Amino acid sequence: MPFRPPIAKALSALFGGSEVRDRADRLQYPDAGHGFDQFGMHPDFVALGDTIGKGLYDNYFRVKSYGYENIPTDGAAVIACNHSGTIPVDGMMLWVDILRHTNPPRAARPIADYFVSTLPIVSTLFARCGVVGGSKGNARALLDAGQLLMIFPEGTPGIGKPFSERYMLQDWRKGHCELAIRHKAPVVPVGIVGAEEQMPQLARIPMPRGSALPYIPVPATLVPLPVRYHIHYGQPLRFDLEYSSEEADDPAIVTEAAARVKAAVQALLDRGLEMREGIFK
Repeated sequence: MPFRPPIAKALSALFGGSEVRDRADRLQYPDAGHGFDQFGMHPDFVALGDTIGKGLYDNYFRVKSYGYENIPTDGAAVIACNHSGTIPVDGMMLWVDILRHTNPPRAARPIADYFVSTLPIVSTLFARCGVVGGSKGNARALLDAGQLLMIFPEGTPGIGKPFSERYMLQDWRKGHCELAIRHKAPVVPVGIVGAEEQMPQLARIPMPRGSALPYIPVPATLVPLPVRYHIHYGQPLRFDLEYSSEEADDPAIVTEAAARVKAAVQALLDRGLEMREGIFK
């Protein structure tokens, strides 16, 4: 059985090193009483995900992180980030970055689009590392448990936009603000610079409704280019202090809050692009 914790623990110890194992041993998570949390996450698989991401993070994309002190060290919070790159490597790099820059380590809980849970093998591994299907019920349960949600409000259209629209945020979903207001959780805006250039998309082939994937991308390169990632965290937006939980039912308030998050993410992208010296630097 490939998804047993002892196997994940052995692999992470063999290939990840002492720092990876130390983060897993100090990980704060709601153990349901059998090592896993209620959604199937396990610290040994978090360590395995950390190990898999290590080479990409350190040597391939050479990630630089700015403002990570804005990540809450405990309690419920929502990380809201732009999404790009044809394949969602940006999500993995952000997950690793948060794990490395929180003390005690926090495994962000990425909220995945519906089709991810239908992918064979990969969906189980993702769940063991903390990925959760994108239903409101799941998100609410995680926030009630004081977890750190990682949400990409652009969704799949973010990673599927043409190269000509790079760093232009797509339609910005509002559900993350409804959740944040209802559960009294701050929202941390994040802008990732670099992923837009990793795998320019030439075209995409639509898939029939009900398929495991919404479309098949036609990229300009077979693998992502070794661009440098720059991850910028902004100051938390404290909707939890501005609004009562009941105001999450007010569409005008939720819409205004989502617009503020989008503007904050765009500002981080704009600043990050100004700071960047080149695509590979």
